[in-house]
Amino acid sequence: MNKTLTIFGGNSNAPLTAELCEHLGIVQGRARVERFSDGEIFVEIGENVRGVNCFLMQSTCSPPNRNLMELLIMIDALKRASAGSIVALMPYFGYARQDRKVKPRTPISAKLVADLLTAAGATRVLAVDLHAGQIQGFFNIPFDHLYATPVFRDTLKAAGLYGNDVVIVSPDAGGVERARIYSKMLECSLAIIDKRRESPNVSQVLHLIGDVAGKRAILVDDIIDTAGTLCNAASAVLQHGATEVYAVSTHGVFSGPAIERINNSVIKRIWVTNSIPQEDRLSRCDRLTVVSLGPLLAEAVKRIHHGDSISSLFF
Repeated sequence: MNKTLTIFGGNSNAPLTAELCEHLGIVQGRARVERFSDGEIFVEIGENVRGVNCFLMQSTCSPPNRNLMELLIMIDALKRASAGSIVALMPYFGYARQDRKVKPRTPISAKLVADLLTAAGATRVLAVDLHAGQIQGFFNIPFDHLYATPVFRDTLKAAGLYGNDVVIVSPDAGGVERARIYSKMLECSLAIIDKRRESPNVSQVLHLIGDVAGKRAILVDDIIDTAGTLCNAASAVLQHGATEVYAVSTHGVFSGPAIERINNSVIKRIWVTNSIPQEDRLSRCDRLTVVSLGPLLAEAVKRIHHGDSISSLFF
């Protein structure tokens, strides 16, 4: 008899795939993902998946184009093998920051990725903390949007970072809704930084809205890329009277000078998830702590497989 649930994984985040299978108590599906000498990707599914609910784990993190192509080709292989359903598990959804036209004659790359996933044969997509929630509307297939807030809530409370002497700070206006959720969850106040971005990966802090004086500040964001925004915000918060500065972010991209900037910043500790592998960064930054999405993803997979509610995990 065929298994009714199988987890496959690409090369982008093998440790998280293994952890997910461990939480579910199943053996990872066999798949060979290799590259020809010219860089083309070859995939071979190593077991019968006819009628099986297949979950395919792949973060489209660096290198994003290779990881995206791996995902698309694996989806195509499963479709042609008559899989019962194909759920793309994308803890980190790449190209999410290109969700609208910011200038004339520019692409909406997040919509293009949505179309590619659908055309390849995905029947459902699951992602964690999208940069822009409206990306869900780019898909004409079911989309499950998970939030890392329950994971970070327990972590921050265990570190004693909650209550009246703590303030949640959004590093830009776009993250206010996210920061408000953390503020309510940790029973603390809220502040907002008014930021202007002159060009990609370059930001400037202008004003701080709210009271941070005498409080421990927690900067909350969805993505840390070059860490320019984060470090500028941390300095601004400290200049306005905060006693300590911490940071929480779901996706630690950490490209370019990010680790060096963090090591030279006023931030005491940063928590990120393992939506993107962080093994090499941990050895270079002792302020970095990684919390796992494994239990959250495992519960979501079980609920999707059995047709149970996903939203009840958060609301």
